[in-house]
Amino acid sequence: MQRKTRVNAGVAAAGAVALMLTGCGGSGDGPEPSTLAIATMTLPQSLDPAEAMGSALPHFQAVYDTLVKREPDGTYAPMLATEWSYDDTLTELSITLRDDVLFDDGTPFDGAAVRANLERFRDAGGGQAQTMAGLEKVEVVDDTHVVLHLEQPNPAMLYHLSDAAGLMANPASFDGDALATDPDGTGPYELDAERTAVGTTWAYSRTDDYWGEEPPYDEVTISVFDNETAIVNGLRTGQVNAALVQTVDQQEVVESEPGLVTTPQLIDYQGIILFDRDGAMVPALGEPEVRRAINHAIDRETMLEQLRGGQGEVTNQIFGPESDAHVPELDTHYEYDPERARELLAEAGYPDGFEMTLPRIQAISSDAMATSIRSDLEAVGIDLTWDDLDQANALSSIFTDRAYPGMVMNNAQAAEEWVTVVELVLPGTFNLLGTTDDTVEETVARIRTAPGDEGAQAAQELNRHLVEQAWFVPFYRMRYLHVSDGTVDIQPQSGMAVPSLYNYAPAE
Repeated sequence: MQRKTRVNAGVAAAGAVALMLTGCGGSGDGPEPSTLAIATMTLPQSLDPAEAMGSALPHFQAVYDTLVKREPDGTYAPMLATEWSYDDTLTELSITLRDDVLFDDGTPFDGAAVRANLERFRDAGGGQAQTMAGLEKVEVVDDTHVVLHLEQPNPAMLYHLSDAAGLMANPASFDGDALATDPDGTGPYELDAERTAVGTTWAYSRTDDYWGEEPPYDEVTISVFDNETAIVNGLRTGQVNAALVQTVDQQEVVESEPGLVTTPQLIDYQGIILFDRDGAMVPALGEPEVRRAINHAIDRETMLEQLRGGQGEVTNQIFGPESDAHVPELDTHYEYDPERARELLAEAGYPDGFEMTLPRIQAISSDAMATSIRSDLEAVGIDLTWDDLDQANALSSIFTDRAYPGMVMNNAQAAEEWVTVVELVLPGTFNLLGTTDDTVEETVARIRTAPGDEGAQAAQELNRHLVEQAWFVPFYRMRYLHVSDGTVDIQPQSGMAVPSLYNYAPAE
């Protein structure tokens, strides 16, 4: 049985820094071969799976298993669930579970635990809770069989069960906030309390009696850095084995450094999400011609060259190449054409342009990017003002107060198109004013219920419509680099900026 001790969240800062720089506390020659030291700039607020999301997922994968495993290429494989199938209505998902898995205290993992986890995740209000919003109930047939009853078909349900919603914790630990720093799951590692400094470094030790395939490393550390220069220095000196490098200047450093191995991935795109497509805040944005004008006004090629060193691909669509919704020619649907932009503004009744204010978060919109966007829009008559927001109040101003007609965002281009539909198209966080039309509703309904090629065709129709109606102003897909110190092989994860924890192995 696994044994756990509670983490000391108040480990001295000096010790935390030393741990972060030395991986497993060795002599300075780098981590031992049996230790994997990962560097990240993503800080998980908690290790409670109800709050899991995004690039913090590897922290959770160490100590929790998911119902379904997502392979590097995006396909699904058994994990805690051994098989699954839908009924004819696509609203009942029957799942068969393993019968040989125990939680840390010896409690069997079973159907009741699945129900408790999924319903808690749905109701807890975490950042990904909306992914289970359509879960009506979980029927426990017996210890090894459950049926998920859905209000409507959800084409991304298996994706979500391989992601945050699928992480299984011991229901006995649900009371209070114990899971935040004392995870209780069935995963391949357990949190090492003595070597963990919450907020700085999380250390995991391999579980002796893990039910599944033995992981390749005895220990894993995931350390949080506040800048990529420090991460790259750690890679160069062997104190860090693996990291994601996003900034162009640091990518140039690692690509010129002997011994470092880089694997590129095009995943996130940068661009403007136009919330106010009905013109409630800025009347001009209610006109499709105006939104098209904005797209024609942006010089994407120059932005990509100047801001990203040419490392990426321009795009006009929110769906990435791995998605069935992707249409290659839509990447260049809007040519840079300021004259055409001015013509469209005049056709819409705005020959002298209009004024617009957007929020600016420094971590997303650099000075150079903000200047470039404003210059391009001003050249066609659109007077753009930036409101500089700090991260403490940005989310409430944008999403709660709904104070702006749009914003510049980095968005992942998931391989599963329904994930993008839910996050960006359906009313919700990034369609905060609930924009829709007949074509959107019709194609979304077909994507939801149609199998195979028919669903893919509907997704492409939706994509074409969104581009032609200019709901968004994407700039380019960014090239990220997965970097190894040469001792680790890294497989990028389809649809995610960071690899799953399962995607690391000792280099041969």
